[in-house]
Amino acid sequence: MSTLLARASVLQTYVLEFWRIKKPLIFALLTASFATGALAQPQLPSQPLSLETALHIAEQRSQAILAQEASALASQEMAVRAKELPDPILQLSLNNLPVNGSMAYSISEDFMTMRTLGISQTFTGENKRQARANVFERKVHTAQIAKELTISQLRRETALAWFDRFYQQQMVALLEEQQKEAKLQVNASEASYRSGQGRQSDIFLAKTTVAEIQDRILQAQASLKNATTTLTRWIGDTAYTSLVQPPDITQSPIDKLHLTHQINEHPDIAVMVAQESVARAEAEVARQEKRVDWTWSLMYSERSSAFSDMVSIGVNVPLQWNQENRQDRVVAAELAKIEQLRSEREEMIRQHIAETQRWLDTWNSNLIRLSDYQETLIPLASQRTQATLAQYSGGNGELSEVLDARKIEIVTRIERLRIEMETAAIWVALEYLASHNAAIEYDATTQQSHFLETK
Repeated sequence: MSTLLARASVLQTYVLEFWRIKKPLIFALLTASFATGALAQPQLPSQPLSLETALHIAEQRSQAILAQEASALASQEMAVRAKELPDPILQLSLNNLPVNGSMAYSISEDFMTMRTLGISQTFTGENKRQARANVFERKVHTAQIAKELTISQLRRETALAWFDRFYQQQMVALLEEQQKEAKLQVNASEASYRSGQGRQSDIFLAKTTVAEIQDRILQAQASLKNATTTLTRWIGDTAYTSLVQPPDITQSPIDKLHLTHQINEHPDIAVMVAQESVARAEAEVARQEKRVDWTWSLMYSERSSAFSDMVSIGVNVPLQWNQENRQDRVVAAELAKIEQLRSEREEMIRQHIAETQRWLDTWNSNLIRLSDYQETLIPLASQRTQATLAQYSGGNGELSEVLDARKIEIVTRIERLRIEMETAAIWVALEYLASHNAAIEYDATTQQSHFLETK
């Protein structure tokens, strides 16, 4: 027993001494760990998040924009390369080496054996090389317009996510406000029952209404979480920041009088115009390919010292003996591709015009409906609720009438909010319909006019 006590005393002394020595280190490690954890937490902006700020953040975070920039850079590099002549070819060979007889595998005894050093160069015409470079230059322009299309799509999706979160917040706030009013009815019905003037069934009816609103609140909160998650896809953790009031959705840059011109500035159309430009450049390459490239070669052949060295000059010329079934077919295929792209562009223009006209009609109709809801329907629903509540408080009405009126008011307010959400979504589609880059808009429109003139 004494031995165990002695060992315990030694162990205790050792632990205390270890703690005394290592205590500063342990505290330092814990402090660093807490500091690291604090730094790892996302730092949300202190200011509410506006729509324009969200769009700016989305553009800064986008990898799709960087991808289009890389595509433009790749085509630009290829355009420089296409203007150059092909690389020369160095030839090293051992010719006419005997493989049998007394001179087998000897490189110096047979007079025909030669060690040859040669170089050859294919000369591609300048017009052909420029035509090839033009293809990549057009692809550079296509990538730049595709970048504008990516930005437009990015802004549209980010704006839709921003508005969705904003209105889902409004929905939750609306339902919570109505729930507070419904809870007052529960308190009133309980007080009325205790005073002997009310019925117990009124209490259950009021509580049922509160529970129903709570269920709708849970649904709205789930939708709010989903909307926030969607917004984080575009702007990261900043999506959890509170939002400012949205911009005015009653004004749009699109009007029916100039709809066709504005549709021509649509990034989708601009991309198709650029693709048509690439196809025309490729058709020109196909025409230039009908001009053959000549390949010149120079060879120096060394023989044994007893024989003289030799020089050879040669030229290789492809024989396009069947152009109508080969080269001409390629040209015809490229021209057909141009016609295909032109027809697809015309169909897309018609589609966008019809779609945008539908958006404008629905948007204008919704603005009128929102005005009716704000000026007529919601005030009437609210007045009905107040009237039935006054009758019930005066002992001349039923609680069920009050609750029915309140439900109608809730439905009316929710429908008004739903119409506003739909209107905001249409406004986003109209607001980000055309490209925001004026230089690319002008270039795309100019190309389109040129193509229509040459058609």
